[in-house]
Amino acid sequence: MKNKTILISLIFLILTGCVGISSKGLFGTGVSIAFDPRSLGTQIDDSVMQKNLTARLILRDKSYLLSVNTKVLDGRIFLTGKVNDPEKKLRITKLAWETKGARSVKNDIKIKEVFNFQQSAKDLLITSQLRTALIFNKQIKAANYKIDTYKKKIFIYGISETKKERKEVINEAREILDVEDVITSIVLVEDLRIQKN
Repeated sequence: MKNKTILISLIFLILTGCVGISSKGLFGTGVSIAFDPRSLGTQIDDSVMQKNLTARLILRDKSYLLSVNTKVLDGRIFLTGKVNDPEKKLRITKLAWETKGARSVKNDIKIKEVFNFQQSAKDLLITSQLRTALIFNKQIKAANYKIDTYKKKIFIYGISETKKERKEVINEAREILDVEDVITSIVLVEDLRIQKN
């Protein structure tokens, strides 16, 4: 009887250990680790990144625990939820880009703020001017950068080939008329966790 109880307990621990990890799965829909196309190492790296980002978001603002959702797949960060203003959304994106190992950030966070047409038009103009400047600058690969502007503050995210390119992007942003601040999260290619061969 004692051996049977130990055997049942051991089987229960093994099965609950597997189910605990795999039942939540890739998208929380019962997808098993065995069917996940990522390697086990990548899954662990993604899990660590996700926990790191979630902890940093909560340290920044406890309300993010309920209002912001994060998911990491192969170093790509996906953000969803709702925040009160665009600046919070952009700051969350910056935190995500600064997560060690981040390859890209897709921010689908919605804004609760009332729309201001005049401010939005000015911000759109600033973004367009910087995008054009990056395209025409031969030292910059413009496609590698995401630009957002909110209340004359430019937020730039992306991947830079060299330190010189990163500096060039920042200089172009500072030269735009009416810009009050430039906030960047530009990662160098050499700092990426996974590089193309």
